[in-house]
Amino acid sequence: MPNYLNIVNVSGEDKRLVKQDLKFRTGKFIWRIVFNIPLNPATVNNDNLMVYTSQGAKVDTKISYNPDLHAIEIEPTEAYASGENYTLHVTKKVESKGGQNLKNEIDLEFVV
Repeated sequence: MPNYLNIVNVSGEDKRLVKQDLKFRTGKFIWRIVFNIPLNPATVNNDNLMVYTSQGAKVDTKISYNPDLHAIEIEPTEAYASGENYTLHVTKKVESKGGQNLKNEIDLEFVV
């Protein structure tokens, strides 16, 4: 089984900013979303960032924020299933430290 994800589709105005830079840790893929400004850590949570299966079931994830890198990491609590399609969804409720919300929601479809 290869340790690669395949990004199928990205929605939103800023899809040109999505880059595939894979990181593999503890048998699970970790999504890292890097922002150009500091975020309000209270808005970096499982209500504003989530992963769904192709059947619409929400995947349990651990979400952390690194203020030094302005980066969010999203890690599933269990490994993704090989061959399964998933969607990473980021709501507009993620906001900067200054209180500005994300301009658009982002959906990133991927296959493991």
